[in-house]
Amino acid sequence: MRLPWSATAVVLALIVFLVAVPAASAAGACSSANASVNTATKRVLVRATLCRLNVERSRYGLRPLRLNRRLSAAARAHSRAMTRRHFFSHDSLNGASFVDRIRRTGYLRGAHSWNVGENIAYGSMRLSTPRSIGRAWMNSPGHRANILSRSFRSIGIGIAVGTPSGGGGATYTTDFGRRG
Repeated sequence: MRLPWSATAVVLALIVFLVAVPAASAAGACSSANASVNTATKRVLVRATLCRLNVERSRYGLRPLRLNRRLSAAARAHSRAMTRRHFFSHDSLNGASFVDRIRRTGYLRGAHSWNVGENIAYGSMRLSTPRSIGRAWMNSPGHRANILSRSFRSIGIGIAVGTPSGGGGATYTTDFGRRG
């Protein structure tokens, strides 16, 4: 069956629109990816970080991660602790692991099965943006594996002003999770 020229043009225009709109909206959603703690709110930086990580996941056909308030509480507290107490580790100074911190928020309560992971990073000046932190994680095999894990569905993102070394910049924690 052959469509008339006008119907073919409409179908082609619709296809172009459907392909172009998601790309444009993804670019717009990540418009704050070059922002820093000096130029944007933490909420804006969290959204830009989520956007950058989901752009990476979409390149591999993975579903987007969704922000989870309990994972975010664990991530925020850990970023703040690393900045205030001048350490950089997945384990807190009291010996608590990221699993312990996530468990304390109630995220794992009632789950029959679960999987969690964590990425941490910090940067100063232009290296403290969501784009720079995301790029660093994607260039690190272990961090990349967390970002691209098919099993993770949720994420918590915590960003603290300052670095564990005491300088200006930002400290990031992402806690990933899946509950079954």
